[in-house]
Amino acid sequence: MANITVNEINQQTFRVTVVANSTTEHEVSVEPAYASKFCHEKLTTAQLVEKSFEFLLARESNTSILRRFDLSVISRYFPEYESEMAKV
Repeated sequence: MANITVNEINQQTFRVTVVANSTTEHEVSVEPAYASKFCHEKLTTAQLVEKSFEFLLARESNTSILRRFDLSVISRYFPEYESEMAKV
């Protein structure tokens, strides 16, 4: 199981460190309008980013995840992403 650390750079940008077989760093941007589709009183944007990485790591290795991307791009590669995040 990978260890995921999410650090907020600002309200829209997060640095994610994933420690698995190797350690990777990722810079993830999240537009507020996109985050509002999933976030609620119990789920912050940082937690959404963490859950998104859990989703990705269930499908690919951390070394395959883009180093810099906008969170909304995940659904281009994995069409089920948004419906899965809506359940969180």
